[in-house]
Order: sequence, then C-alpha cells, then structure tokens
Amino acid sequence: MQFIKNIFSPILAVMKFIQEHFKAMLFLLLLFLIFAPQSEEDLKPNNLEEIHLMGPIMEVSEVVQQIDDAASNTFVKGILLNVDSPGGAVAPSIEVAYAIKRARELKPVVVYASGTIASGSYYASIWANEIIANPGSMVGSIGVIMQGADVSALMQKIGIKSQSVQAGKYKKVGASDREWTEYEKNELNKVINGTYDLFTSDVASARGLDINKRDNFANAHIFTAHQAKEVGLVDSIGVAHDAKKRVVELSGVSEELWNKEDKFEKFMKKLSAQTAVTLHTYFPELVLR
Repeated sequence: MQFIKNIFSPILAVMKFIQEHFKAMLFLLLLFLIFAPQSEEDLKPNNLEEIHLMGPIMEVSEVVQQIDDAASNTFVKGILLNVDSPGGAVAPSIEVAYAIKRARELKPVVVYASGTIASGSYYASIWANEIIANPGSMVGSIGVIMQGADVSALMQKIGIKSQSVQAGKYKKVGASDREWTEYEKNELNKVINGTYDLFTSDVASARGLDINKRDNFANAHIFTAHQAKEVGLVDSIGVAHDAKKRVVELSGVSEELWNKEDKFEKFMKKLSAQTAVTLHTYFPELVLR
C-alpha cells in the first residue's frame, strides 16, 4: 500500500496544488490571454505613435509623458497627435505645446484635428510640423476668457452671507458672492490681455503669421477647416487616413507599425475629462477658448 502511495504521491501533490491555487492560476491564465501577443506583428515594437488629446484640457501630465516617451524612443520615427478638444486652462495647454516643440526637434510631429481644435487645444498643437484638419472640424477661437457666477441674489434669497478677512486690495478678485467692481474687472483684464498677447504671439511665431494682422486669425474667430487653411491656421484638409499617411511620409518608415491604445485606458481618459468639466463648471478660471 505504501509503495502505491509513493508512486502516485507526485501526481497527488500536483492535484492538491491545483485545488489550493485554482483561482490564482485562473487569474494568471486570463492575464496571459489578454496580454499575450496575438501575432508575430505584435512582437515588433511600433515605429509610429498616435497620441490622443481629447476633451477639456485641465490635467495633461499623462499626455505630456506620452509625447516625451515617444520622442525619446529610438524605435518611434514619427508622432501623430489626434486632437478633439474645445480648449481649457492656459498652463496645461502650454505644457502640451512645449512637449510637441521638444519632440519636433527629434522627429516629425503631425497634428490631426479629428473634431474640434480650438483655443487651448490649438495652442497645444502650434509647434507641430504640420496641422491637418478634418473637413468637418472647427478651428480657431484664439482668445482668453475668465468667468464666474454672481450668486449674491441666490444667497440673499436663502439667507446666506459670506465673510472673509484678506490683505491686499485685489485679494477677492473673482469672488462669486457679489458683482465684480470696475477696478476688479480692470485687474482681470490686465491678466486676460497679457495672456492673449502671449497666445497670439506664439501662434504667429509657430505658424509664420504676421502678428500685426492677428485680428484675421485670432480675435476668437471660429473657422471651418477650409477657412482656417485660408488664414494659415492649418496646413491641409484631410481625414485620419491622410494624417497617418503624412506621418509615414515625413518619418520615412518602409513598414508602418502603429501603437495600439488600450480600450480601457481610452475609456478612463474620457471619464477623467468629463470629471474635469464637472469640477470646473462653477469656479472662475482663466481659460483659453
């Protein structure tokens, strides 16, 4: 009897291990099935990178990191920034713009306006080698705005009064508990106009436009793709196929291998963008739009 047990003991040990660790093994199997290469092509590193800039521009650290990583990756020979955004906060838009500027020094960068490329998202795109706009896209809105709600009437109606202690005449500029005074509006206009000058001068410099004629391409004008081409805001009109083809031409690759964006990550980006909209709806902030 003991002899038989000794013979089958290895098999029994394996079966016991499987029973005790079945869930863990099943989890590892699922991970393998999800992430294992599906073909020989999946084993090759991509030589072209498509990066998406979608929704309001509020937090861009991930997009900037993607651009920097693609720029420093020796396998990647060209970058396509796919843009569909109404704009957003000033500083994040500039962060993306300068990431594109850094990348362009190392390899070609093409921006494709797949939907809206306006205000902050246009600012983010200006340093690309080329901007290609979908025929149905909206372009421009080069301007700056700061807005906030005046909830004083509502506060009075429900019996709420605000109170604060501050040092500095302009410390409560932009407060929503009352109507803004003239001197506060003048203070805000100083910031607005300074930011507008920065925005338009960078656009003129990047796109080779005459800053003295900025009312033609800026002044918050909204253009169709064809109108934007006429004033020099985009280089050509086309669809995604044309934009990718142009990246291939500029990069000089013989066999194009694009990166594949994870669907879950794409969903989380859209969810994050919608959350940003909700958080910034009722708070005054300097934005490009």
